[in-house]
Amino acid sequence: MEITDLTAQVRKEQKKGPARRLRQQGLVPAIFYGGSTENIPLTVKSADLLKLHKEKKDHAFIKLIIDDGGKKVEKLSLIKELQVQPLTGILYHADFYEVDMKKKLVFDVSLNFTGKAIGVENGGELQHIKRDIKVLCLPSDLPDHIDVDITPIEIGHSIKVKDIQLPENLTHLDPPEAAVVSVAAVKVVKVEAAAEEAPVEGATTAAAEPAKEEKKEKEK
Repeated sequence: MEITDLTAQVRKEQKKGPARRLRQQGLVPAIFYGGSTENIPLTVKSADLLKLHKEKKDHAFIKLIIDDGGKKVEKLSLIKELQVQPLTGILYHADFYEVDMKKKLVFDVSLNFTGKAIGVENGGELQHIKRDIKVLCLPSDLPDHIDVDITPIEIGHSIKVKDIQLPENLTHLDPPEAAVVSVAAVKVVKVEAAAEEAPVEGATTAAAEPAKEEKKEKEK
């Protein structure tokens, strides 16, 4: 399993005013908690968290290197929640949850689709319904991803959660009948030609010309 180091400082003040000043200094207020430890208020560098988020490592295991007045403690954790201000994109708060290597946890594992579906070869359209699944396992058993071969899917068929073969020691938590990926028939809209064509411009005028000539002859 991949573990990323992240430096943190113990936060002494926990009110809104100090938290606002911390954000102005490029720091993010955070909290570390778990079943076997007391809550530890922290600050982490916003740039470090943004880098984790950009590299999609904010869902990976994080080794917090916590500095408490010169005394350093290491804690294995996961980011339980990362709050981002919607308008500014500024990181607002982070929750780190302690990881016990001997205790099973719930994880979201990404799906890696391989092959090309038969239904797509026959003109169908591939539809991704889920790109990750929820599993229960020990942290040490968590895979980076799960491969799903989509080659056998024909038009009108799908692969469901129950069809995915999980590595040993992993348990499905999503509904077994939930579809993950499917191939749908492509709807073709045919534009029918008009039953009657519009009259050619000038045809009526042209047809009337002989009648005018005939009238002139009678007047003579």
